[in-house]
Amino acid sequence: MKHIAIALTALVAAASAYAQGVVNFSTRAGATVNAPVTYAGDNTLANNRFLGQLYVAAPNGTLAPSGTPTPFRSDAGIGYITAGGNVEIPGVTPGSSAQVKLVSWAAELGATYAEAVAKGMGGVGETAVITIPTGGGTLPPAALTGLAASTISPIIPEPSIAALGLLGAGLLLIRRKK
Repeated sequence: MKHIAIALTALVAAASAYAQGVVNFSTRAGATVNAPVTYAGDNTLANNRFLGQLYVAAPNGTLAPSGTPTPFRSDAGIGYITAGGNVEIPGVTPGSSAQVKLVSWAAELGATYAEAVAKGMGGVGETAVITIPTGGGTLPPAALTGLAASTISPIIPEPSIAALGLLGAGLLLIRRKK
């Protein structure tokens, strides 16, 4: 029996040594987290046409995506992500501090935040970076306490081919008259 207890203790110690810090990816959690996201295009709360994802600071200080892109709610919790689940913070031990931010974008612009930003059409937003203690191991997942409300910029549509053609034709006509 003594050998089993020692083996279990060693197993738990080994597992906790490899544990990562964990946060609860929710932009609304009781009284501690209330960070709605608004779309500036029509001044409404973000719905399921928009995605959000956590970016976390890597050991070298750069921010990188963690977890999966999650749609905002469209029902009574519109403007919030409440089903993001637990997100592991790579390279951070449970109980240590981590730096995170929420990025959000219009889903029509791409499957990732980087794709949406690369299009240069707006439709993206982000919060300030916050530092929070992480959960994980024997600790419960940490809430995103300190996360602030944010806004997604309006989408600036690309001109259509027909509009560009008409503009070019108009410029040629103006030039011919002179």
